[in-house]
Amino acid sequence: PPLDMSAALRKPAATSVPGNLTDAQATRISKCLSFLLRHGAEKEGLSLRSDGYIAVDQLLRHPKLRQVPLATLQYVVDRDAKQRYTLREETSSSPPGWYIRANQGHSLKASSLTLHEHTREYLSFILFHFTYIAVYPPPPPRIAQQGLKRMSRNHIHFAPNLPGANEVISGMRKKCDLRIYIDVPKAMQDGIRFYRSKNNVILSEGIDGIIAPKYFARI
Repeated sequence: PPLDMSAALRKPAATSVPGNLTDAQATRISKCLSFLLRHGAEKEGLSLRSDGYIAVDQLLRHPKLRQVPLATLQYVVDRDAKQRYTLREETSSSPPGWYIRANQGHSLKASSLTLHEHTREYLSFILFHFTYIAVYPPPPPRIAQQGLKRMSRNHIHFAPNLPGANEVISGMRKKCDLRIYIDVPKAMQDGIRFYRSKNNVILSEGIDGIIAPKYFARI
């Protein structure tokens, strides 16, 4: 059901918790944003631009968000630990106003997301992909035969460092119990491209949507 946010302020850049917003409500808003901006926009009748942005006015007319003020949206975006979203004001757009997008994780086709392609000198020798043993049960993990697949998403996701390093923000879940090390030079030598999203996740389409096991340094 829609969240009751009527007591919250209706202005951007809130510096404190807007109105009576609870942690549970903030989490529900973030999950709804993740679904709509990464996967469900078309199904829900929302129009994303080719760069993944959508007008906030349009987004907040969605039944699950229509009682969420802009100040609350700003608060949720600013305090997202993994920096999943970008919210910005565009005065020269038509129409002008606030726009939002997910930084990565899309299954929708957004052709011109802000991704920076990396050459060898800008990447570490190893990248890390985190998943669950239950998804690829041993012995040995099926992933060792099948490789990494992008599944319904546009890219396979990697982290540039292991958990605990300051640079890791997104690209992994803390409870993951299966870790795949990717040999970056070998993959790039074979033409596999790697990109960095705005929130520091390393992304790759692989080859035909797959990073083959021969590019695994270890599991």
